[in-house]
Amino acid sequence: MTTKPTRILFICMGNICRSPAAEAVFVSLLDDRGLTDRFHIDSAGTGGWHAGAPADARSRAEGERRGFELSTTARQVHDGDWEAFDLLVCMDHDNATLLSERGAPDHKVRLLLEWHPDSTHREVPDPYYGGPEGFVHMYDLIESACERLLEELEASSAAD
Repeated sequence: MTTKPTRILFICMGNICRSPAAEAVFVSLLDDRGLTDRFHIDSAGTGGWHAGAPADARSRAEGERRGFELSTTARQVHDGDWEAFDLLVCMDHDNATLLSERGAPDHKVRLLLEWHPDSTHREVPDPYYGGPEGFVHMYDLIESACERLLEELEASSAAD
């Protein structure tokens, strides 16, 4: 019996900093655990300003330093994503609200940091207008949350 892969879309504003980083981190975790065939991972932005562009150079540099490859190009989220993906994982409340306002099913829209071990962290701050330290912090948050998200998904699939 072939199981349909779990489809996760990571979402931020422009799809050049946070969501491609989350995509790369999650894909790396899947590769490390031999689970790539059980998931389909993508990322998108609520805005289309950067559509077709590579990830921000600072995000790519910090990702590379940590062993992640950000080779995707930015795209804007579209209404078809609501049906195509099982989880719409947003980096912050603003983007989650935008999805809900556009008609995304509330049960699919989640914040990435719901899975962060420190509940005082609620959102992944947008590092775009800051320096390199913002990208370091961004990756720290994303790595911790993605690890726990994958653990939860593995546990729930084992229970099925």
